[in-house]
Amino acid sequence: MPSRSAARPARATRAVPDPAAPIGADGLDPEQRAAVHAPRGPVCVLAGAGTGKTRTITRRIAHLVTSGHVAATQVLAVTFTARAAGELRTRLRALDASGVQARTFHAAALRQLRYFWPQMVGGSPWPLLDGKLRLVGQAAARARAGTDSDALRDLASEIEWAKSTLVAPSDYAAEVARRRRDTPGPAEQVAAVYAAYEELKNASEQLDFDDLLLHTAIALEEHGGVAEEFRSRYRCFVVDEYQDVTPLQQRLLDAWLGDRDDLTVVGDANQTIYTFAGASPRYLLEFPRRFPDAAVVRLQRDYRSTPQIVGCANQLIGAARNRPAGSRLQLIGQLPPGPDPDFSEHDDEAGEAAAVAGRILTLTNDGTEPSEIAVLFRINAQSEAFEQALSDAGVPYQIRGGERFFNRPEIRRAMLALRTAAPDQRPGTDLVDVTRAVLTARAGLTDEPPKGATLRAQWESLLALVGVAEELAAVEPQADLRRLCGELETRADHAQAPVVNGVTLASLHAAKGLEWDAVFLVGLADGTLPIGHAGDDEAAVEEERRLFYVGVTRARRVLSMSWSLTRASGRGPKRRRSRFLYGLIPDSHPASRVAGERRPGGARPKCRVCGTPLFGTTATKLLRCDDCPSDVDLELLDRLKQWRSAAAKAQDVPGFVVLTDATLTAIAEQRPAGPSALVGIPGIGAAKLDRYGDDVLRVLAEHAAEGSRPPLR
Repeated sequence: MPSRSAARPARATRAVPDPAAPIGADGLDPEQRAAVHAPRGPVCVLAGAGTGKTRTITRRIAHLVTSGHVAATQVLAVTFTARAAGELRTRLRALDASGVQARTFHAAALRQLRYFWPQMVGGSPWPLLDGKLRLVGQAAARARAGTDSDALRDLASEIEWAKSTLVAPSDYAAEVARRRRDTPGPAEQVAAVYAAYEELKNASEQLDFDDLLLHTAIALEEHGGVAEEFRSRYRCFVVDEYQDVTPLQQRLLDAWLGDRDDLTVVGDANQTIYTFAGASPRYLLEFPRRFPDAAVVRLQRDYRSTPQIVGCANQLIGAARNRPAGSRLQLIGQLPPGPDPDFSEHDDEAGEAAAVAGRILTLTNDGTEPSEIAVLFRINAQSEAFEQALSDAGVPYQIRGGERFFNRPEIRRAMLALRTAAPDQRPGTDLVDVTRAVLTARAGLTDEPPKGATLRAQWESLLALVGVAEELAAVEPQADLRRLCGELETRADHAQAPVVNGVTLASLHAAKGLEWDAVFLVGLADGTLPIGHAGDDEAAVEEERRLFYVGVTRARRVLSMSWSLTRASGRGPKRRRSRFLYGLIPDSHPASRVAGERRPGGARPKCRVCGTPLFGTTATKLLRCDDCPSDVDLELLDRLKQWRSAAAKAQDVPGFVVLTDATLTAIAEQRPAGPSALVGIPGIGAAKLDRYGDDVLRVLAEHAAEGSRPPLR
């Protein structure tokens, strides 16, 4: 977007607001007032969580209208949800600015496209697709791709990502390779599905939601009369949640503006959590560069949360890596003090859920409305344990942004498969093993999570059923499939109680834009938050940190964080609490019971080369920064890989199951001399030490005896 500074009058110098100044008679603090009264665009409002951004932008719009800068009907305010647009309209009516158009990007584009279609194309506008899965299915069949409903949903989501990022079918394969994007199938095949879908859609003369934005942008870019008529109607633009715009939405905004710059944007880069869908904070962060004369106002006074919760949020986001300068908002709590955030570790998920339900029952008994309490989790599959625990405790609840666990299609199919297989179970077989086998053979459960968000979510739900089997087997060792089916049906029945004023159960994504008096962030284990498929991708891990930050900043007064060490008591591998908890948990909190885990309350490990704190799984394992020189013994590393290959072959497992490449590299760099030094390398806990410790130390000793560098002590 070009700068228009040359065409604009010089701005008057504005004094920096006094950070200690109180809220004025107009109900605004100094920074909010600066945003409201800033000269007409361009204006960039960097608004932290809970800082009153909706109040600020509605007051700004009303000020522009009532002071005569622009007529109400010449303002277009754009939001990302219909709910947010409705809230804007309601507030603006109360401020005597009821003529302002407040709409989502898609609603605004649809209205404009229908109006201009006759003069651009002629005839009636093409209708909107009533769901795209039918055409995606036809396209997938042409490309010989998967055509089951889950695969089609993932392909549809991928097509939406491509269109929102302005990636054409012909460029798709190269672009996803450049971005190292996880795709729901071979990239060339997905590109073929994408191309066939576009061909089928255009042949049937229909539009999808992304077409609304693209065709409207093209109409304004290529039809001078359309652009002139539109720009004579709308002169002032306001965009909320600007950190979440996609390249396609930005293209439409540029087309709306033309060569003008009467634009106000509001956003917070620390709350960017939709990059997987094409969103990018760069338009917000680069706004002052595109508009050098823009007024930039930072809202940092938090009126939502207690200072204790604000401090926790600041500490969490302050640990982010490669944080752009424009995202460094430091929230300042404005409310009276409240209780410190609390942290708790539990043996298993059922114990964690029961403890959370008990805390919630205490809160409701003390007068907190259930509707002012939320339980937030990373993935929807985590909800089942908390649905069950709240039902058992007699606490009403509601699911937001997803179906109840037992209503999900994959769970209904899986329960049918288990009931069908129950009569054939052989006596004495392990319940967990047979459950996993049935779900693998008849419900699509795999050893590794599949690609694609929809399929991965289904996989997590099926894995949760295995967790129920583990939990049941731990308390009833003789339980069989019939008993498991009865347990699942009982849980499903209990979860169907009607609720009105209930505790909210929601994923962290579904919680965006909402707030509650009390928030319970649950299941905070590595592999869940950050999600396992983020891997060592720094950008993906940092998006997970921002998602956690969104969860923390939903709480007004009470914030509780918890995790469990296993899915079921005595079953399954030990899990580490989330790496994001480092630095948040106070030193007085008990150390984790996971062997070899560093105390989250203690300091971060530091690089053994330059001494700076380390972030990321690989850097932590190697005990050095990614860009610090490696002192790896390549000959020793080769020996370790040969040993691992033999061990993996003997166990008939992939090599990474024994030890990962990063762990082997850390061993070859640090050359531990004994068990205590070896277990200090992240990736080698008690179980790995027991199974492989002697062999690894033998390889190290043999290598040292042959005259190589001595091991470090």
